[in-house]
Amino acid sequence: MSEQDTANPSEPAPSGQPRAGDRRRARALALQALYHRHFSKSPISDIEAEFMVDNDMSKVDSAYFRDLIRGVHREQAELDRLIEPFLDRSLAEVDPIELAIVRLGAYELKSRIDVPYRVVINEGIELAKRFGGTEGHKFVNSLLDKLSQRLRLAETRSRQG
Repeated sequence: MSEQDTANPSEPAPSGQPRAGDRRRARALALQALYHRHFSKSPISDIEAEFMVDNDMSKVDSAYFRDLIRGVHREQAELDRLIEPFLDRSLAEVDPIELAIVRLGAYELKSRIDVPYRVVINEGIELAKRFGGTEGHKFVNSLLDKLSQRLRLAETRSRQG
């Protein structure tokens, strides 16, 4: 695992690297921004600006936050195509918060190979426990686990042995 995702959030990070807690807060804000976008249909740039102004970004990896919301927005159709084969219902029937979490995790698995797949899954589960429905974390865990085996096959195989 990379240092930025395994370090103690209360300890200073090595020079130039974000702390795990800063990334965790970036993911939580990105989730909220994507959820907001789901209902408002506002331009992602407006939502980004709103979140950057309305939140204390001093303990947030703001570059990671921007990458997540822009990347998920830009690649949403492709991310949905990756997710759909693993669903037992249509995308429209998936709870919006859980859909946003799975899209976020799918984006990280696909595009942020610097973040270990286990971190992506664990962070998705924690977001679902915090923001989703009672059993939402199980749904998120199952989908991200299946996606990780498709998008990070070499990494998942090397960790299973």
